[in-house]
Amino acid sequence: LYRPGPMAEIPRYIEGKRNKDSVHYETPELESILDVTYGVMVYQEQVMQIVRDLGGYSLGRSDMVRRAMSKKKHSVMEQERKNFIYGIVDDNGNVEVPGCLRNGISEEAANKIFDSMMDFASYAFNKSHAAAYAVVGYQTAYLMHYYPVEMIAAMLNSVMGTAEKVAHYINFAESQGIQVLPPAINESYSKFTVKGDTIRFGLAAIKNVGFNVVESIVASRSAKGRFESLVDFINKIDLSAINKRAVESLIKAGAFDEFKIFRSKLLAVYEKVMDSVSNEKKRNIDGQISLFGLVEENINEPEVKYPNINEFSKNNLLAMEKEMTGMYLTGHPLDEYVQSLKMYTSISIDDIYKCQQAHLEGVDGEEYSIHDEDKVILGGIIAEVNQKVTRSNSIMAFLKLEDLSGSIEVIVFPKTLDKVRNLITPDSMVIIKGRVSMKEDEPVKLICETIEPLEKVNSTKVFIRVDNLKKAKETKPSLIGITSEHKGDSALYIFTADDRKNYRMPREMWVRVNNDLLDQLYKLYGEENIKIVE
Repeated sequence: LYRPGPMAEIPRYIEGKRNKDSVHYETPELESILDVTYGVMVYQEQVMQIVRDLGGYSLGRSDMVRRAMSKKKHSVMEQERKNFIYGIVDDNGNVEVPGCLRNGISEEAANKIFDSMMDFASYAFNKSHAAAYAVVGYQTAYLMHYYPVEMIAAMLNSVMGTAEKVAHYINFAESQGIQVLPPAINESYSKFTVKGDTIRFGLAAIKNVGFNVVESIVASRSAKGRFESLVDFINKIDLSAINKRAVESLIKAGAFDEFKIFRSKLLAVYEKVMDSVSNEKKRNIDGQISLFGLVEENINEPEVKYPNINEFSKNNLLAMEKEMTGMYLTGHPLDEYVQSLKMYTSISIDDIYKCQQAHLEGVDGEEYSIHDEDKVILGGIIAEVNQKVTRSNSIMAFLKLEDLSGSIEVIVFPKTLDKVRNLITPDSMVIIKGRVSMKEDEPVKLICETIEPLEKVNSTKVFIRVDNLKKAKETKPSLIGITSEHKGDSALYIFTADDRKNYRMPREMWVRVNNDLLDQLYKLYGEENIKIVE
């Protein structure tokens, strides 16, 4: 019923189910055909039965009518209307199709019946199709109610090759209160697996790590026990089944985080460890045996000296996860910007989609107040940037903006692009003002008008006082050199004393405040001209 044709008859169907006396048939001959659906045409088989019983069609000709209706062949259907009402008589006067009139049905009733068939037939299901969907629908509802964790894990496994769909179902799981745990070398299998009330990420969903690699890892883990360290892992696995690229991807995705060693340190040593173990195994195979020639010597576990380096920044770690899996696993770059998004935006991306869905279903309400062409302010991270040359040889851009609720396509036309080009780089945190494009049968889009960097609420701001803009321009090259060494999230402002104006520097010049940064700024501008505002 919930399709564009029969949808208009849903109230009539419900009323008929509740009150059998309300069921109406255009002619008594329809009762035996439509009684199971309370007088409403729902199935294709009902159309075929109507033209056979009322119009006298053969089985073959009734199926031809069904096909013509489904393909909306209007010229064919208008001819069939005449055949249905008046019948078909050949040149010799033989009646091939009796038609409704010969079967005692009035012309008015026949026309109304044919109109009803025309209205819905192009969208109708055949009955077996509808029954099959109903069975799957009941089974799915049952599984989602009683086994939601297992059901969502199965859904994730069904879309493992498509990162966007995996991300969608992980978000869905979390919206249902089901946690999806990140990949773990001692816990994960090829596919997503259920562990209690949680789902463990499948290793085969990581880039460059195929099913064969994971099966080899699982087999080694089962036969030789849990992996205790990166070195232990490389010692136990079959190195012919896994390459350096796969190990690098596992590290970047966080599969070795349980060893409590920084990913930066693991990435610095894994190649040397693999080479060392591989060479040791080769020497062993070449004939190194024990003193008595009976038992192979144990392979010596190489000593690993991890370099004394810091872990990557949180954003770098998240970027690695997204590169390897298509999603953020241990957090989101916007987690630290929740308050900023609440303060600077007018609506979330998910709420825009809810508005569109409500409008399609004819639902009104204050919470669904956004319509086509309305202005909104969205905030988030730019996930993708694609540029395209227009017919007039200008360049426009298509962005994918993500917030914590979803993603939306943003269209930046050439004139706007010229003004905001320096802000539309992947992973930039931005505020975008624009108009909603909410067309029927099209995904929602945002037409960009302006873009600004997204600032953290209550974050540190650095102000530099100069005499005038000329002085600011003279020192800008040196300032760029300083800020490039101390990139961070603290906004940087230039204050010009002559006109008492603040100029916010571009996002790529924002800084991480530390003593080294301040020393360099004091040296360039003087300590009295630097001010930190918490």
